[in-house]
Amino acid sequence: MELPTSDQVRAASRSIGFKLSMGLKLIVVCFLALLMCIPSFFVSSLVDDRKTSQASAVDDISSHVGGAQTFLGPTLAIPYTTPPPDPKEAPGHGIYIVFPAQASASVKTTTEERHRSLFKVPVFNANLKLDAAFDLRGVPADLPTGATLDWSKAEIIVGVSDARGALADATLVTPSSTDTLAPAAIAQSWQLSTDENGHGSRLTLFGANQAALAKPNAQFNVSANLKFSGAQRIAVLAYGKTTHVTAQGDWPNPSFDGGFLPAGYGISQSGFSANWSVPFIARGIRAEGPVDTMRTLDATALGTSFVELADPYQSVNRSLKYVLLFLGFVFLAYFVFEVSTHKRVHPAQYILVGIAQIIFYLLLLSLAERIGFDWSFLIAGAATVILFSLNAAWIFASRTQGIQALAVFSVLYSLIYVLLRLQDDALLVGAVASFVAIAVAMYLTRRIDWYSSLPPAGSPDPPSVVPQE
Repeated sequence: MELPTSDQVRAASRSIGFKLSMGLKLIVVCFLALLMCIPSFFVSSLVDDRKTSQASAVDDISSHVGGAQTFLGPTLAIPYTTPPPDPKEAPGHGIYIVFPAQASASVKTTTEERHRSLFKVPVFNANLKLDAAFDLRGVPADLPTGATLDWSKAEIIVGVSDARGALADATLVTPSSTDTLAPAAIAQSWQLSTDENGHGSRLTLFGANQAALAKPNAQFNVSANLKFSGAQRIAVLAYGKTTHVTAQGDWPNPSFDGGFLPAGYGISQSGFSANWSVPFIARGIRAEGPVDTMRTLDATALGTSFVELADPYQSVNRSLKYVLLFLGFVFLAYFVFEVSTHKRVHPAQYILVGIAQIIFYLLLLSLAERIGFDWSFLIAGAATVILFSLNAAWIFASRTQGIQALAVFSVLYSLIYVLLRLQDDALLVGAVASFVAIAVAMYLTRRIDWYSSLPPAGSPDPPSVVPQE
């Protein structure tokens, strides 16, 4: 028995390949689109790595300027002793906290961007004036049974989350003197909120002894002046029974957060201003009590975050969520070109198109770190659209087909960009666009006999069509 020659084998293989029905070819194309989504997970992992590098850069810069800062305004701290249950034991000790009846804080910030490699971190310098009006009539109202206050050691204290950001000595202005604040004698720090892992906010405390002012039934006003640096966020705790805070700065893209939103604010290209008003009933914390009263104070923070208007990594991650839509539209367009021109496109060429789409995301990521997402999408998208159009002209040996591909892919990439820039309406627009695209594909392929096979490239015979009645 004579074995077939290699030429005969190749000819038979081509013959079998030519008999592949268009319906089956569409299924293969859909499978390839799903298969090419797999490399997008590696691109997503790369985005996460870059975000981790960005976080490391933020931590590095923050460690030198103070990081996100939270401030506690003037608060009265009085030590007390409690009798021991056994006379042979030492008496117990504690700290009694009295918040001011009225608190008013003014925060003014100037910002700049610090760079570490490709990453930028907003850094601020802040001047704070923290006023407090104390009314000690009726104090103490919540002292533990048998406890005795030591008024001679009473301190006015202020707190900050990271003392490394101090740019000048903090001062406390009273009616009779101006004192430089030093590490508090009563306590070096206080733990505020704590999560399930035992982590939470901690304040470093500074104070000055005010035994001359802090007496039973006394009323007095004090003011603390602070100058600190920090990064990304600044917040003031609602340290008074009733607290008013005003903040202003030159950062054009602030985000207001914390336990309460501003009662009013204004934002422009030259900066922002905002004001908060927290009444006693909304604060939800007692006016005085043992130091445990401080535990929930973190929930009253009145914060301003200095954020970039557009995070390139967030935008690239959003674009990766549309990768199947991207690839589906691109592959569908090539398939429609294929059946309308009566020329075959090998699955390997679809794979090359999918790889080019994945490289688009790499270009988008690498450029977005340097020039921002909008310009990087324009450059990477234009380069990819041109490449797809040239590829269509090469595959189908038609300049006209290349021009048509240029128009189709330009519309596709413009649509995807619009989806990425929309927020609430992105799902609606994407769903409508997908419906329109599949409707157009159905219309263009309405006369195709899906059981027929595609002829080889260059064949003059068109595919079978369903005859019209």
